[in-house]
This record gives sequence, C-alpha cells and structure tokens, in this order.
Amino acid sequence: MYKQPKSLAFLFFTEMWERFSFYGMRALLTLYLTLQLFRHLQEPEKKAAAFGIYAAYGALVYATPFIGGLIADKFLGYKKAIIWGAILMAVGHFVMAIESEFFLYLALAFLIIGNGFFKPNISSIVGNLYMENDPRRDSGFTIFYMGVNLGAFFSPLICGIIGETFGWHWGFGIAGLGMIIGLVVFMRNQKNLDHKESIDFNNPSAEVQIVPAQIGAPPHVEELQKKRFFGISIEHCIYALSVASVAVFALLVKNYQFMTYALTPFAVAVVLIIFVIAVRSPKVERQRLFVILILLFFTVLFFAFFEQAGSSLTLFANENVNRNLFSFTVPTSLFQSVNPLFILVLATPLTMLWLRLAERKREPNTVVKFSLGLFFLSLGFLLLAVAPYFVRAVSLNVGGIDTPLVLHIAAVPMLILIVSYMLQTIGELCLSPIGLSMVTKLSPPRITAMVMGAWFLSSAMAHHVAGIIANFTTQEESPVEIMISDFAEHLPAQSLTLSAEEFFAAHTNEISETYYTAFNDILSEKPLKAVYERAWGNFKQTNLTQFIQDSALVSQAMLHSFNTGLAHFYEQGEHAVLQAADKRFISEARADTLSPSTKYSLFNLLNYARVFGVVGLIALVASLVLFALSPFITRMMHEN
Repeated sequence: MYKQPKSLAFLFFTEMWERFSFYGMRALLTLYLTLQLFRHLQEPEKKAAAFGIYAAYGALVYATPFIGGLIADKFLGYKKAIIWGAILMAVGHFVMAIESEFFLYLALAFLIIGNGFFKPNISSIVGNLYMENDPRRDSGFTIFYMGVNLGAFFSPLICGIIGETFGWHWGFGIAGLGMIIGLVVFMRNQKNLDHKESIDFNNPSAEVQIVPAQIGAPPHVEELQKKRFFGISIEHCIYALSVASVAVFALLVKNYQFMTYALTPFAVAVVLIIFVIAVRSPKVERQRLFVILILLFFTVLFFAFFEQAGSSLTLFANENVNRNLFSFTVPTSLFQSVNPLFILVLATPLTMLWLRLAERKREPNTVVKFSLGLFFLSLGFLLLAVAPYFVRAVSLNVGGIDTPLVLHIAAVPMLILIVSYMLQTIGELCLSPIGLSMVTKLSPPRITAMVMGAWFLSSAMAHHVAGIIANFTTQEESPVEIMISDFAEHLPAQSLTLSAEEFFAAHTNEISETYYTAFNDILSEKPLKAVYERAWGNFKQTNLTQFIQDSALVSQAMLHSFNTGLAHFYEQGEHAVLQAADKRFISEARADTLSPSTKYSLFNLLNYARVFGVVGLIALVASLVLFALSPFITRMMHEN
C-alpha cells in the first residue's frame, strides 16, 4: 500500500485550523442570535430571524466558492487565492467579536468572501497532488476530511465553552486566532507544492518519482501582474473589488428574505453554464459532467437535511434535550463537536474498508456510496422522529449568559441526539469526501476549480433550503408567552405545576409587572399605538374625558392580548399532552402530573419530531431512487 503525498500533511493542518475558526463561529452563531442579539424579539420572529441569517450566511459562504474557483482558474491561481481568502476570514472573525448587529453583518460578509477564495482552491490543490487514476485519491480526500473535522471537533469545545461561559466575543475572537494559525501554516509550507509524486501503480516495486509541477501557481503570471486599469494590475483589482463587495454581501445577509431571488437565479445560471460546457465537450467529458450535475441534486438534498445541525438541531438540543449530566449542564454548543468526533473515530476504519474492498474488486462505486450516505442520514432523522417515546420532565437552563432561565421542560435523553449524529456522520463520510474526490476526478482539468465551486454551490442551495426546513420547526407564540418565560425564572419551582387559575392567584404582582413590561410590545400594532399617542396628547392638554376613553381602549386591548396569550399557552400544552398520550409517548397518568411549562415544551418537542420524521422519509426515498439509478449513472462515468 502506497503512502500519501507529503504535501497532504500541511494541507491537512491548514484546513484543520481554517475549520477550527469556521466551526467555532458556527457553534455559537444561532445561540448568539437567539439568546443575545435578538433576545428582544418575540417568537416566532426571533427564531425565524436567526434561522434566516444562518441560512443566508451558509448559502452565501458556499455560493462564493464558485466565483473564487473561477477567479483562481483564470487569474490568481490556487495559492494566492487561499492566502487572500484566509486574510479576509481572519478579519471577519475578529470583527465578529464586536457585539453589535451592524458588525455582525459586516463580519459575516468578510467570512463569506474569504471562504469563496479559500474553500474550493485548497480542495483543488489536494486533487492536484495525485496523477490520473491514482487509487490513493479517495482515501487521500478522506484523510483531508479528517483534518476538516479535527478542527471542527476542537472548536466547539474551546470557542463554544468559552463563548457560552465567559462571553460571546471571547469565543469569536479565539476563532479568529485559529484562522491566523492556518494562514501561517500554509504560507510557511507552500513551497512544497512546486513538485508532485509520480508512481507506476502497475509495478509494485517501482520507486516514487518526484517531478516539477508548480501546483496552484497562477496560470499566466505576466498577465496577472500587468497594469491594466488606471495603472492597477489585475491582481490588485481583484483584491480591491472583493473588499468593496463586503457591503453587498452584508446587505444580502441582513435582508435574508431576498436570498431566494438572489441565490436561485445564480445557481440556475451556474448549472446552465456547466450544461453548455458539457454539451460542447467530447462524449466522455460530456457524460462525466452530466454525472456531476445529477449528483449535485442529491447533494443539495443531503446537506439541506444535514445542515439542520447548525440551526433547528441546535435549538432542539437547547430546548428539548436533557443536557444535565450529574451536577453539570452540558453547554448546547458542545453538541457541535459530536459530528466531527465521530468522523475522527470512523473515517480511518471506513477508509480502510474502501481500500480492502478495492483490493478484492468489491468496493461500492461512487453512486452507491452516495446512496448509502442518504440512507444513513435518513436513519438519523427517523430516530429523532421517535424520540418522544423517551420523553421525561426535567429542570433545565434554556437561557443565555446574561438571561439564565431554568424551566420544567419535556426532554429526551442526550444519547438519542448523539446516536442520531453518529448515523448522520456515517452518511456524511459515504458522501462528502467521495463527492470531493469525484469532482476532481471527473472534471476537465481546465475547469476543475470552477466545477469544485459549483459543488460547493450545491451546499449553498442546501443551506438555503435548510433554512426553510428549519422554519417549519418554529411555532407561533404571543408576546405574553415570552413575557411569562421572562419572569418564570423568579418563581418558586412549585409554581410551574399550578393550574391557570392557581397561577393567576399566586402571582398577581408578577403578572401585573409583566403586563406593564409588555406595553411597548403590544402597542407595536399601529392602530392601537395611534390611540395611545392620542390619549397621551389629550392628557398633556388636560382633556381628561377623552384621555380616559382612549386609555380604556388601550387597557382593554392589552388585557385581551394577555388573556389570549395565556390561554394559547395552556391550550397548546393540553393539545400536545392529548396527542402524546394518543401516540403512547406518555401515559395518561403521567400527563396529569406535568406542569404547564412542561406541557408547552412537549408541544415544541412534538413539532420537532414531526418535521424530522418527514425529513427522514424523504431522505430514505431519495436513497432508494439513487440506488436504482446507480448502474446507469456509473456507466456515464467511464471509469476503467
């Protein structure tokens, strides 16, 4: 068995530190948005905004690699693109440490553009380490993928714990340091890309030959340095335009509602470009590009479900998973380390399995591996769909750093979420590194980075679709429900087991305080606000009769809103209990002992389970369809 190219080692560590920074920020982003930056918003607006921003960021961070790959192919070359992308991402992480909505969008824009230059080109360099038909390619990409997940494993442990415990800005700042380390590792070792290994695999006793290669160098150095625009070279124009585009991407993230209109036409245009190139190419190239386009569709489907990890699964872990471990409460961000941990544990055995099967001529082909990926993903989500069978009532902190909130909730064991992540990880290992290898193997050399960018664009569409799916897990809640949660932390534990009437009687003062705290929220409706402003004007003008009439209207509307919200709180909880008892998730005897907050969180849990169940079934059907098509698609790959 031949060893991997030596340059794979430093590319491994470069990607490890870049992913440390990326996943460190990712582990905190949704929690930071819902528990800190947008905590003043009501439900479901708060979750919808968090999911929307996360989805827009995820979509754009995987859309820009198409442009970054194209620029590297035509102008910069892979090495310069990687260095420039790393610099931009480091800036983004440090800006993220400033806790402000304005700087949030600015930071995400820097990260989006930087990733566009970095991501496709480091993967393209890995592919260029190997000669054509090199059997080490798939295992090499799986090893490289371990570097991705080594960084992804440690970052939630470090950035997540520090961010959730000591302050969000500390977590984001440490992510920036990781990016700086990755940049230094690459710059100090890039000279190793000036050659590559040549091996005669038909002759086991043949020695490895080192040949000059200039991997990742600009395609036309002279053209790149030539001053064309007002005495500025093409290279510096690229740098200047990428910085100028920060404002554009910041606006796109801020106005995430318009991502459908921005991303979808772009994705369609990219697919059409590749389709046109395929049609104009020789038969073998044409059919290979068609294979890439077909598998792109299934990749979008896979990652639209898989990327629930950063949005709906994060909040599911925070709200409905029993994170109590002895006397310690596991921070929600730590669950982001579960997936990369399983990759580190399972990647080597799976790589060895592929190699052993290859030696016996029984290795599954690329399409079958994709099908297996979707199958294991479906099992992971179907497990979450039956999680309510294991529900228990526990006391759990579901608040943030500044606003801790301990409530009685309906929660499922941590083990269920961990096993689900394990199954999803097996699916990821069957699909993602194999997909990277396939793109470098099937793409014509002249457009490898561009097609790699299109591959990452599939992840962009997946993030966009993932945001839509995550929104199905949100639920409508009135302002009053949020206000109840706001002061519930100050109530004795036994209060959460009272009936509605007992609750009112026991906590008149707290409810009254919340009633007035809600004043601005409830007055956000313009007609009522106009009445309030008119009443205040009449009071200042000593028109007391009109003031009293207007104030009565305002008070009546506020009281109605409060009573409606509290009724909705209890109604949804009771409905969830009946539904859970009907499906035998809980017994009728247990249902009568649940507190109001537990019943309402059960409603939340059942909603998550319903959405995850649908996701699991769709993934299962897609897996079976792809498996049925595998002989036809495999023939189009023209593999010897």
